Order: sequence, then C-alpha cells, then structure tokens
Amino acid sequence: MSDKPKHYCGIFGIFNHSEASLMTYYGLHALQHRGQESAGIVSSFYDETRGFNVMPIYKGFGLVLSVFDDKKVFTDKLKGKSAIGHNRYSTSGSSTNPANIQPFRVHYKNGNLALAHNGNLTNASALRKRFRDKGVLFQSTSDTELILHLISHSKKSEQLEQIMDALSQIEGAYCLVIQTDTQLIAVRDPNGFRPLCLGKLDGAFVVASESCALDIIGADYIRDIKPGEVVIIDDSAVMAGEPASLFLNPKDNTKSAACVFEYIYFSRPDSKIFGENVDKVRRKIGKYLAKEHPVSAVVPPSSKRSKKKPIVISVPDSSNTAALGYAGESHKNGEECKFEIGLIRNHYVGRTFISPGQESRQIKVRTKFNPVRGVIEGRDVIIVDDSIVRGTTSRMLIELIRKCNPKSVHFLVSSPPIIEPCFYGMDFPSPEELIANKYKRNVEDIAKALGVDSLHYLSPEGLIAAVKEANPTGQDYCSACFTGNYPVKIEQQQEKEANELV
Repeated sequence: MSDKPKHYCGIFGIFNHSEASLMTYYGLHALQHRGQESAGIVSSFYDETRGFNVMPIYKGFGLVLSVFDDKKVFTDKLKGKSAIGHNRYSTSGSSTNPANIQPFRVHYKNGNLALAHNGNLTNASALRKRFRDKGVLFQSTSDTELILHLISHSKKSEQLEQIMDALSQIEGAYCLVIQTDTQLIAVRDPNGFRPLCLGKLDGAFVVASESCALDIIGADYIRDIKPGEVVIIDDSAVMAGEPASLFLNPKDNTKSAACVFEYIYFSRPDSKIFGENVDKVRRKIGKYLAKEHPVSAVVPPSSKRSKKKPIVISVPDSSNTAALGYAGESHKNGEECKFEIGLIRNHYVGRTFISPGQESRQIKVRTKFNPVRGVIEGRDVIIVDDSIVRGTTSRMLIELIRKCNPKSVHFLVSSPPIIEPCFYGMDFPSPEELIANKYKRNVEDIAKALGVDSLHYLSPEGLIAAVKEANPTGQDYCSACFTGNYPVKIEQQQEKEANELV
C-alpha cells in the first residue's frame, strides 16, 4: 500500500552481556521500522556439556513481537553473552524464501560464523557467477550469502584475515555485524552509505543501525563507525574499554556518500545518524522548503483565499518534523499559517486480507489514515510530505481530504522528484512507474494527476544545503535517486559502458 520507498534492514549486535539475546530483541524492536518481513537472532556460547562453541539461531517471518513470542527462546535456546540480530526488508532475494531470513549462520573449518547485512552489493552478479562456475551451491538468493562464501573460500589461514580478504572483494553499500566464536565484528562500507553506530552498556559493547536501538536498552552512544572501518570487539576490547579497528583499503575515487534518504524518511527522528540527530536535520529541511516555497507563493492572498490562515498539515509520521520546520520558518518570515493535526494515523493496522486491486488499495489507505474534518473544512490546506514515489497513496489521501471540503489543497514535498532507481539497498519501482517520470517531470501535470491545486518540490540543491547546514561535518551524500549521479558504479552501468566500447 505504501507510496514510499521500502526500508532497508536493521542490524544489531552486542558482546559481553549476560542477557545478550534479550537485549538484541529489544534492539530489533526499536529498529522495526527498517524491515517488517522477517526477524532473526543468533547467539554464541561455549557448551560445556558438549565441549565446543555453539551458535543457536531463531528466526521467522513477521514482526519482532510475533517471531519472538515465547520467552523460553531467550532462556532455553539463545544463550550466551554475544548475539546479533536482523530485521529484514528484501531489496535483493525473494521475500518468501525462508532461506533468505537473516542472520545467516555457518560452520566451517575455522569454527562458527554468523552474519547480518544491511545494504546491497553492486558486484553481486559477478561474484555469484564466479562461485557457480566453481560448482558452489547456494542456499539462498540473497547477496549476503556471497560474503560467507568469500570468507570460507579465502586462502588466508586466520579467521580475521579471511574476513578482511572477503571484504576487499565486495563493492556497494553494506553495513555488517559478524559474529565468530570469540568476536563481534562491525563493518561499514568505504563510502559510508549506511548508518552504523557503536555504543556501550556497562561492560558490554553494542552496535546498531540507529542510536534509537541503543536508547531502548539504556546503552550510551559512543560514536558512529567510520566509513571503511572494521571494528573488532572481543575480550581484549572489554578489558581495554575500547575496541580495536582496522580500515578497508579505499579505491582512489572513494568519497563519503551517506544516503540522504536516511534523513528524509528512513531513520527514526529520535535517532542520531551520520553524526547528527535526524529530528534536527528534518527541521532544517522544512526550513529550506519554506525558503523555496513560502506560504504566500503557495497560497497567494486573494479574494478566493480563505479568510482564515492557511493550515500546514503533515502526512504522519515521517513528515511530521519537516512540516514543523516549514511552519516554524514561515512564522519567522512573517508568513501567515497555522500548523494543525489534519491527518490521524492508525498505528495498529496489519495486513488486510482482501483481494488486490484499486478498491483494496483505497481501503488500506482509509484504514491507515483519516482526515480531521473540523480542522480541514473551509481552509486552505498545505500538505507536507517527505516524498512521492508512484503517487497512488498520495492521490487517495488527497481524495479523502477533498471530501472534507477544504478551500484549496496544496502539496509540498521535502525532497526532490525521484527520477532514478537505487542500487544501494533502497527498493524503488522501475523508473517508468515513478510518477515524476510518468509525467515527464512536469510538476503541473503531476499536480493534476494527484488532484491538488499546486505541487512544490524541494530542489536537490536546497536538500543538500539543508542537510549540510544541520550537519556541517564535511561529508558528502548520495542523492542518486534524485540526480542519477551514482557514487559507486553498478554492474548495469559497467556492462553498458563495455558494450559502447565494442
């Protein structure tokens, strides 16, 4: 039903905690917004009865609450002081194949190994072909399995060397938590596409996709894991109070490319990612939206305008903060408007078991959102949303709002038009399905299709300026879905360029 890009995945890891698997469960609960298809946890401990290290695993389809609905899983099965976990939304690999549910766990010549991955490998096809030519069998269709094969096939002798060897061969966007019998290893790709942070809870070290997962268990945020950094957490790190780090060898043209969509939509507003609070960045994005599209330009004062101030409403929940930023900056600039709660979101909506089709999509929108007639009726309404993909949900929302008899309806988007696919882990429709491309990027035509009086996007330049003003760390951002400028080449691009040279 969602008219949004699908989420990435959420990863979590903890080392040296007496209730490691339970802490991982809570961490995954905080990261539920990053993936709702499946969840899994792997723990690690030395089994004195059998005399060797074991890694019990428990995973399944559904939300964290439904997968881990039996507390005995934590007391009787997922034992140990180390654990990693994963929430999944599939961007590669079938979403209905149980073999694709992470974390992945294997036993090979150097012991046990478990891995959870957030992102997409851009050279996955080439790696998969290489292994198939060698006769390697695959249990899943996920590119994450390739990393395990690279580790197990490495000619290096030591396990850490094997892991580093594998990492040197993969390209694209990835954050990893890797669990061995004695270590927890956290990895962020050299471009830093994905967020990954390091925290501490008493004597335990924690890694997570977002800091909100640290907050839920009471862990202290220490820092972001740096692009290209491999953080090694073991007993020595616990004794020293600080983990050791290695760094992947960057390519000559490697630049920071943090995914700007994390700030726009994906991450929770209470999280700190890429060195800054998401809430602060989204407010700044709303500020720049007000600079580019002031209220008086969106709803020009005229005899047709409502006698009351235009109202600004958000499409909850991801656009709440940007809408507040827009309204706040408008007030500072003397622009008359009033922030209102015009849409109520039902947070308890599950899957609706009705047949596919237009009617079912409308029902899904109605079960998720309901407009507040008393707020909207007779008013000039400015809707602030963070993005538009296909436009189907936006169109239905506007139809609901129109039934409340507003004076006029205007749509503001706190990001530029989405015009290109993402190959780094974000799931967009094909370019032809994107509403911006469907109407040849003509904003007036898109506005007519949505049924609004006017439509206004934040410019790509305004977006990046807003993010950098809020987070002046000097890092660069990936905005390929808005511009087509991909920081890391993908296999499709390489194949096209090769064909052009022939």
